[in-house]
Amino acid sequence: MIVAPSLLSADFLHLDRDVEMVNRSRAGYFHLDVMDGVFVPNISFGFPVIKAVASKAEKPLDVHLMIVHPENYISQCRDAGAAIMNVHQEACLHLDRTIHAIRDAGMLPAVTLNPSTPVEMLRDVIADVHMVLLMSVNPGFGGQKFIPNTLAKVARLRALIEETGSQALIEVDGGVNIDTAPALAAAGVDIVVAGSAVFGAPDPEDMISRLTDI
Repeated sequence: MIVAPSLLSADFLHLDRDVEMVNRSRAGYFHLDVMDGVFVPNISFGFPVIKAVASKAEKPLDVHLMIVHPENYISQCRDAGAAIMNVHQEACLHLDRTIHAIRDAGMLPAVTLNPSTPVEMLRDVIADVHMVLLMSVNPGFGGQKFIPNTLAKVARLRALIEETGSQALIEVDGGVNIDTAPALAAAGVDIVVAGSAVFGAPDPEDMISRLTDI
């Protein structure tokens, strides 16, 4: 599987060190969670931090906006260095318009679903997205336990992708670790986001390799 380490769990006092570790590692992406304290009950970081990471990153930035009105920040996301702009279905009144605006801005559009949002909500747009991110915890905090029903949801999403002929990748975020990742790989997940499992490990770079080899 492709691993996208979540910088939400990195050491912000030594963020440059952790960015360099991810650069050296077998990770496929940097995952950056932007929280506004409105859409989710927490606040993380904004575009200045993303821009600083992008200046040192040697892998694409997957920027996950857990915010209200993400369509208002498309140009800022692009200018900060995002390769993938990931918005929540629940936060977008006009999701189709937002997806196309992201692509027109030169980024790859991705859509995230909260645990309670059915995959069927994406039927009419899934052919236009690069990636679908399934939250396997309720968004807003790192270090939560994996929601087991996510495996069945992955299967439903995979079926929808095949039925519609979409090329969308499946990404899962929340509670991903060395114990939960094998079942996700077996279910057909392409990318896993891992935060505390990576940055809390004695050897983060080795943990990325172990997850990649699953």
